[in-house]
Amino acid sequence: MSEETRSETYAELASVGPYGVRPGHALITMVEPHPGQEYAYNRWYEDDHYYAGAMAMPWMYAGRRWVATRDLQELRRPEKSAVAQPVTAGCYLSTYWITDGRYDDHMKWTVGINKRLNRDGRVHQSRTHVFTSFQDHAATVYRDGAAGPRDFHALDHPYAGLVLQVVDTEGPEARARLLDRLRTHDLPRRLTGSPAAMVTVFRPTPLPGDRMTYVKQVEGVDTRLTLLWFLEQDPRHCWADHFADLDTLASDTARVELVAPFIPTVPGTDLYVDQLR
Repeated sequence: MSEETRSETYAELASVGPYGVRPGHALITMVEPHPGQEYAYNRWYEDDHYYAGAMAMPWMYAGRRWVATRDLQELRRPEKSAVAQPVTAGCYLSTYWITDGRYDDHMKWTVGINKRLNRDGRVHQSRTHVFTSFQDHAATVYRDGAAGPRDFHALDHPYAGLVLQVVDTEGPEARARLLDRLRTHDLPRRLTGSPAAMVTVFRPTPLPGDRMTYVKQVEGVDTRLTLLWFLEQDPRHCWADHFADLDTLASDTARVELVAPFIPTVPGTDLYVDQLR
């Protein structure tokens, strides 16, 4: 194998372009390992792919893995979901922040590295991508105003849980209206007195045509919003009081297609793998 790295190019690239810390973009990927592959999938992701397929890449500066044990899967709503069929599918969720303005640069690298990983036999094939998309940041709403961690801290702060919420609207104008309503009214009201410290809102963006074939093209590019609720408590301890009715957060022109709670994995371990089924 060639050891060529073209190191001189790195200094040139580092001297140009945006390099702030705001999460201008995200990768949100919910995956279901095939039956019997749970341990093998978790070890591959923990020991190799989280790093080689994500964190080692330029401009992807924060990441966190989450897991839905069977009892958490059974809390999901609605029963008939356009995102997950059945709604319990997708027991692992990975979330990553990408530097604002660096999506195109990151995508060039990620397509190239994933082709290389696949060619070198470093991709675990016994899995299904239930919901995988790169997304553009649309808004962040905080429970405590200027106090507490910011959205760029969210994947490093030791939050006890996360709720993934996906909302589909009837068109771009309806999505814009919903986003405005969420940002100015619904989310501030919901966060008051809640164990959720913040909600980040994203809009999906299309995957490139030369993506890996096992990842399907993104749906709802012009109509969908993805919300990540960052919780200071295990969602099982506060679900009934604060989140069980999140699937009603819609309107005549919008439908909640998924509300799914998760807890963080413990890196380097197989904790929770035996609680997925």
